Order: sequence, then structure tokens, then C-alpha cells
Amino acid sequence: MNVKPPRVAILLLIFFIAASVGVLHTQSAKPIVIAGHEAKLDPAAHLLPWIPWNIALDREMRFYENAPSDHGYPIFVSTTFLDHDWRAWPDRNDTIPATQNGMGIISYLKFYELRGKRNPKTLQIARAMGDYLITEDLTPDAGKYPRFTRSTGHRGSFPQPPDSGSQADRPYEIEPDKGGIAGYALVLLYDATQDKKYLAQALQNARVLAKNQRPREANNPPWPFRADYRSGAPRGPVSSNMTYVLRLYDALLAHGYAEFAAPRAALWQWIKDRQIPSAKNGGALFAQFFEDHDNPTNHNAWAPLNLSRYLLERREALDPAWREDSATLIDFVRKNFTHREFGVTVCHEQDEDRDAWNGINSTYGAVLALYAKAISSDSLAQEARQVLNFTEYSIDDQGRPRDLFKSLSLGGWQEDAHTDVIHNYVDALTAYPEWGDQ
Repeated sequence: MNVKPPRVAILLLIFFIAASVGVLHTQSAKPIVIAGHEAKLDPAAHLLPWIPWNIALDREMRFYENAPSDHGYPIFVSTTFLDHDWRAWPDRNDTIPATQNGMGIISYLKFYELRGKRNPKTLQIARAMGDYLITEDLTPDAGKYPRFTRSTGHRGSFPQPPDSGSQADRPYEIEPDKGGIAGYALVLLYDATQDKKYLAQALQNARVLAKNQRPREANNPPWPFRADYRSGAPRGPVSSNMTYVLRLYDALLAHGYAEFAAPRAALWQWIKDRQIPSAKNGGALFAQFFEDHDNPTNHNAWAPLNLSRYLLERREALDPAWREDSATLIDFVRKNFTHREFGVTVCHEQDEDRDAWNGINSTYGAVLALYAKAISSDSLAQEARQVLNFTEYSIDDQGRPRDLFKSLSLGGWQEDAHTDVIHNYVDALTAYPEWGDQ
């Protein structure tokens, strides 16, 4: 005769088997590894930093303080592609001096402020970046864009020769928007040091930009993406990064240079009336930013995010509709340039490159943090923090960063590894100081 076991005994047996299987699965599952670090998760499976941000950032800045010198500059100032031991990549001699050093100056000055201006080496490196831009990286004193900061060049050239264009720039081409980045950074460097040579070059860039500023048109921004500095011949009708020219004009107006009031007003009106609304309808006016691409319809996330950052910084003083306009720009990026990595929503930089490089991903995290703070959104703040936690995994225990979490080795593009990353953490820490030590 068959005797059925009691129901309780059956349930206990099922529970024991299930629990055993669960334990085995947990013990046999491979840990999640991001950029060489085992991922840390909270009970809700949110990504945590592998070490506190402040420790990681201080280690990285100390690592860069010890960079070897090249012609009197830290090597990462004049070279874009470096390995973990400061060796230049032998197959890449192209450079992106304006973005790399312009954003680097901004990063170093913000970090200098964050740490209470206690470390003179931080300011010294910012000055080295500025000195490089005004001594080694200008076009000749002739043509339509004279003594203007170059967008691209070649490592080992001190100064850059007249035909130094590289990546997707032709030999005599510059990118006007990159002169805006460099010029704005140099105004900030003047403010920090009171050294007039930085202000002089910022004025030169701004005056050249104003002289070449086109009348406001519906479909084209005031400058092309690329121009031959000799003749002004344009290439690429749309240039998405208008924010840093606007910042440059604003900074010089604050210093009493009223000559920039009219070009600034025209530029802002185009951004407000044409560029921001385009984000609701495909984002055609957010095409082209990166130096190594020349597809005129290649949309990017960098320009709308940096425009949103400026709106969030200035708010009503710049744009009474800052909340709506910031939402428009961020929604455009979230819809077109985000994807998932290890359960985290991260940001890639452009249509033609869907990798979450650390420059753009940290930019997304910072701007999202600023937006979350401005509108008091805990959920967006949590998302922003995880984005920045994700990028922090690319810093090793010696403070050496990599440009992309899945790069096989440390180093790489110095803009994506370091100079366009640090300021994003400073912005997030300014909004949420508690994130630095948790």
C-alpha cells in the first residue's frame, strides 16, 4: 500500500531542494567585472562605486601630476593617444588640442575650486594647457581665421605647422566651435590667474568668431562645422556645439567687452528659436561635433547635453523656459543615445559610435544630476549616480583611467579618459556632495 507523505514534509523537501539549487547557482555564477573591477551592487541591484569617488578622483589627479614632460608641457597636453605608462601610441600621431585642453582647463579649474585651491599643481597644469594653446596651437596671423585655436594637429610639432589638420579635418581646416571651447576656457584661466595673455587669446578667438558669424538662418548655425582658415571656405553646414561660443561671449561681456552684445544676442536667438526646437523633431541641428567624423547628418549627444548644462546653470537669467528646454534636450539624448550595460542606462556619443566612452557618459551623468537637483527628482538622481559610478570603474587602483570601460588596456583618448571627465564629477559633487564619500 502506498502511503502519501504529509503535505508539510513535501513542502519542506521542495524548499530544501530549491534553496540548495539557489545556493549552488550563486556560488557558481561568475562575478560581474567592469573595467577590471568586480561590480558592487546594493540590495536593489543598483551599481555602487568600486571605491568612493573622492578617493578615485584624487588618485587620478595625482597620477596626472606625475606625467612626464614633453617640450615643457605634461605629455598629455600635447599628445592625445597614450598608454598606461605615458607612451604615445605609435600608430596615432593625430591630436585634438582644443577640445582636449579646453575641457581640461575647465576640469582642472573646477577641481581646484572643489579642493579649496589647496594644491598649486592643479592650477599649474591648467596653466600648462593654456600655454600650449596660445604658444603651439594657433593658425598663422593671416586669412579669415588668424591666430585662431586649432581643432586638430599632430603630436611632436611645436608649434603646429600651417597644414596641421588631422583626423577628419583637412590640412588647413579649423572647427570654429572648438575655438569657442578654447576661448571660454582661457577666460576662466585668466580669472583664476590674472595673467592677461590668456584673456588676450580669448579675445582674439571671440573677435574672429564674431567677424565670421553668418546672418541668422533657419537651417544653418552662425558658423559651419569646418572652415579653411585661409579663405574661410566652409565644409559641413551644421555645427551643433554653439554653447561654448555663447559662453565665451557671455564671459567677455561680463568683463566689459560690449562689442559682443550683438553677436551674442543673435547667437542665442538662433539657439532658442531654431536649435532647441529641432530636438523635438529629429535633432537635425545637433549634427556634427567630433573631430574624427565628417558625416554632415551624424547626430551627437555631447552638444545637447552641454547646452542643457548651461541652461541649468543659468536658469531664468538665460532662459525663462529653462525647465522645458532642458527637458527637451535631455529627452532627445535619452531617446537616441542611451543603452544598457550591466543593467545601467549609459550614454553613447553619436549615431556613428554607440560605445559609452567615458567623456560622453560622464557628461550624461553630470547633466542628469544637475537636472535632477533642479527639479527635485530622486529617481533621476539615482540614475545619474549609477551612470557616474559606471564610469568610475574605468579608474584603476593607481588612479590610471581608460577611455572606455571595455578597452583592453588603460589610457587611450586623453579627452575621454581624463580631461573631459573630471569636471563632470565636480558638477555632480557640487549638486550632491554626499556622493563623494559613499
